[in-house]
Amino acid sequence: MDRRAFLSTGSAVALTLPLIGTPLLAAPPAGAKTSGDARINALFEQVFQDRVRRSPELASSLGLDKGANAHLKSELDTRPIVAARAEDLARARRNLAAVQAIPPASLSNASKLNRDVVMYQIQTGMIAASKFGIDSTQRPYPIFQQGGAYFELPDFLNTAHTIATTSDAEAYLARLALVDNVLDNDSAEQKRQAARGFLAPAWSIDLTLGQMKQLRGVPAAENTMVESIARRTAAKGIAGDWRTRAAAIVEGQIYPALDRQIALMEQLKPTTRPGDGASRLPNGEAIYAAALAQATTTNFTPDEVHKMGLAQVAEISAQLDTILKGAGYSQGTIGARLDQLNRSPAQLYANTDAGRAELIESLNRGIKDMYARLPRAFATLPNAPLEIRRVPPEIQDGASNGYYNRAALDGSRPAIYFINLKDVGDWPKYSLPTLTYHEGVPGHHLQISLSQESTDIPTIRKIGGFSAYSEGWALYAEQLAGELGVYDGDPLGRAGFLQSFLFRAARLVVDTGLHTKGWSREKATDYMVATTGFARPRSQREVERYCTQMGQACSYKVGHMAWTRARAEAQKTLGAKFDLKRFHEVLKDGAMPLTLLQQRIRERTAQG
Repeated sequence: MDRRAFLSTGSAVALTLPLIGTPLLAAPPAGAKTSGDARINALFEQVFQDRVRRSPELASSLGLDKGANAHLKSELDTRPIVAARAEDLARARRNLAAVQAIPPASLSNASKLNRDVVMYQIQTGMIAASKFGIDSTQRPYPIFQQGGAYFELPDFLNTAHTIATTSDAEAYLARLALVDNVLDNDSAEQKRQAARGFLAPAWSIDLTLGQMKQLRGVPAAENTMVESIARRTAAKGIAGDWRTRAAAIVEGQIYPALDRQIALMEQLKPTTRPGDGASRLPNGEAIYAAALAQATTTNFTPDEVHKMGLAQVAEISAQLDTILKGAGYSQGTIGARLDQLNRSPAQLYANTDAGRAELIESLNRGIKDMYARLPRAFATLPNAPLEIRRVPPEIQDGASNGYYNRAALDGSRPAIYFINLKDVGDWPKYSLPTLTYHEGVPGHHLQISLSQESTDIPTIRKIGGFSAYSEGWALYAEQLAGELGVYDGDPLGRAGFLQSFLFRAARLVVDTGLHTKGWSREKATDYMVATTGFARPRSQREVERYCTQMGQACSYKVGHMAWTRARAEAQKTLGAKFDLKRFHEVLKDGAMPLTLLQQRIRERTAQG
């Protein structure tokens, strides 16, 4: 994803604050078209197309590097980062003014909703650059163990850049020849930001250096970026010595740029400030407050979120206590008993390539089973295919434990659900189904694909997102899977579901502890292991993510509460008339801040 995009994945709105726009239930009646609709839809399309033209990476990720945009497939965004930030901020301000200039009274209810959502996206997207001079409040470090061109571009080239023809392969090489430029831009930005105090903790730099050296430490002809084009051109029967040509670029341009970046990070490491949380940053308290608001789309204070997490940890632990005792695990804390279960040989796949393949096959079986159940709860199902892949080994040390990449808008590339299989012991069998329901169906894949395939929202909203909405939905999806019977007769499967919820509740405690209560990485990891029973390496990777990507970990449980509260309210209002399939059709309205979601569901409920 384009990390400089201001109309991207975050927005802020308070659950207890009034909306910035006009109430959706005001006249005109639902479904009516009014004079401003065509104007605002044209504006949204103009803003979207402008964004695609400015971001070659986004164009390829969405499958829009074709036709008039075909030249983008040979390009990367090589603008110096300081100049790009200023340019994008100025453009965002112009876009906001253009949207605000269209009177809400001239719009239908659907267009009012679109206007409010896009305004939130623009307004909150500008905060990091305008107030703090950085790209993101949630990701304040230019280079870290999960961020930077060294981490993102190899995977982008392998997954988003499709190769079906000779021209696609030539475009790949053209992009490869630009990677050194992007790496040098990152290095220049990191050097400048380090002087301001925005430099990742020393342990993060160590992880980053390890991954950079792994990327750099093989002969150029065996580099993952070279292997990608060689493998895919061979599979398509595209003639040419692609390996040799790609290896020459890697050896002559990319490796020297990586060497420069490695030397810079080694030089900067002794200068990094102590600590692991936001307090180590200049103006860290304000940055974390903005990150938490953006991630959760609420105005909850860090202390409120911390206490909420502690309460939920206690509640979920009590439910797990009953299940674990029934399974014969009665001694020790909940975390200790879960750890015993995690280590049971019956719960483990072999930590071999064969074991990894068996694990992924089990995930695919779970997806197939869930698709058969979905018609009981959904009137509309997505068409986009879903693949399950292992996180590339060269980045698995710093990568998340699991994540989802959306499909291309034009269907040229499937959605991908990645799982980190560095150590198969991190994934006991009873815990895996819930992961699939979260990342796949009825979780991220169903929600994001329905939005992308929706005919009810403009394209600019199909690619936007709100972590609290999407991650909240994914937790709700785990709960819904239980309602569809996947845990019937399987108490350990239900334990896996509750452990997932316990993990997300613990995140509320850990994220706020790290960034507002002076917790160290070690203390946070100790708490995570003791509370959830997850293996220490897996727990530490999670904590390291929270240290360098602030606030996002809190979006899951806050968003889940909003979804369950909205459904309960609709059920209470409609009584016997409540239709679960109809309730879920709100997904076709696209992602939005939580207050707008609450209001939209109330509007749909009022319509009967």
